[in-house]
Amino acid sequence: MSVLTEEKNHELMKVEGGSIVTPKGFSAAGIHTGMKRKRNDLGAIVCDVAADSAAVYTLNHMQAAPLKVTKESLAVEGKLRAVVINSGIANACTGKQGEDDAYATRREAANYFGVPEHQVAVNSTGVIGDFLPMETLMKGIHELKPVADSHGADQFCEAILTTDTVTKQTGYETVIDGETVSMGGAAKGSGMIHPNMATMLSFVTTDAKVDHGALQTALREVTDATFNRITIDGDTSTNDMVLVMASGLAGNETLTPEHPEWDKFVELLRKTSEDLAKMIARDGEGATKLIEVEVRGAKNEKEAGRVAKEIAGSDLVKTAMFGKDANWGRVICAIGQSGVEIDPNHIDIALGPVAVLEDSKALSYSEDEASEYLGNETVHILVDLHVGDGFARAWGCDLTYEYVRINASYRT
Repeated sequence: MSVLTEEKNHELMKVEGGSIVTPKGFSAAGIHTGMKRKRNDLGAIVCDVAADSAAVYTLNHMQAAPLKVTKESLAVEGKLRAVVINSGIANACTGKQGEDDAYATRREAANYFGVPEHQVAVNSTGVIGDFLPMETLMKGIHELKPVADSHGADQFCEAILTTDTVTKQTGYETVIDGETVSMGGAAKGSGMIHPNMATMLSFVTTDAKVDHGALQTALREVTDATFNRITIDGDTSTNDMVLVMASGLAGNETLTPEHPEWDKFVELLRKTSEDLAKMIARDGEGATKLIEVEVRGAKNEKEAGRVAKEIAGSDLVKTAMFGKDANWGRVICAIGQSGVEIDPNHIDIALGPVAVLEDSKALSYSEDEASEYLGNETVHILVDLHVGDGFARAWGCDLTYEYVRINASYRT
């Protein structure tokens, strides 16, 4: 059974102020170069050693040039020393010049940080179709001064934002082989989010010692249950990536699926990723609330995930949640169009503490009580399909007038 099927207590501790520099060996920086009008727009994460690394990427067939370059870097030996990212300009759909610019960014960063070129990852986020201002970018790389403190982490988090309203970071630690193992994460994402990966970027660091192949396997499994379970507007972007770097400086034995505490490491990665995923969903463009959908009783975990994401992504459900309207009919319609096995005569639905449907029969409930609950900043939609033991969660946000305003004038 997958370690992700249910919540598990692996004695993880959330680190107050946890970030990408919490694990041993990592430093970060972020600066304003002028690619954006105000906020930081260039950032870097640097590791003291060659970190075993893994990544997953957008499934959009129009992948941006930086993803090609990062894939090539990781293909050499699966290790990274640095990642450099700019915001404001995506360097997507920019042809050969865009690729040349991405390679030049990697080369300049490698020279500046004194590391092999293939141990540098690059990425960009922002407007599609524009070329990078390379003179500004090259100069900016030489102004990056990574530090291993909260200031560096905060500056990096700001540097990767586009339409986000807040920075997103988290951190956890646990004990493996008697050693404290830490993990931290940073992410950006607010709109154009419907992952099989979206415009979403996430960077996770850990000081665990973990086999590269095992790290890639764990990341894929965790991504399917976290980042690929969020949706804001149904669009998948060109630049999305989740990248994990493991310095190996915690002192534990090498982690593989055969290690007796492997599940503890996977849960560490899952909790870190879930935190970031929920922060992205909550910060959806124009959103006023986070919607968490929990589906039980599906045929299996995969089908539970499909139903949960179908509900979280339904525009009709999202607008009902914005309007504080307990319209459970929209939820059951989303269940029916998910394409999974259901028993139409035995479905339960609740909106938080308010049960609205049992065995597919409408229940008597207080509209005022339901509306009051839907006014909360986090809304839980609970579904039981009664056909199996599959369980999954998905996250989204409400759909508001403000979302239209933001996206009607994104480039201006």
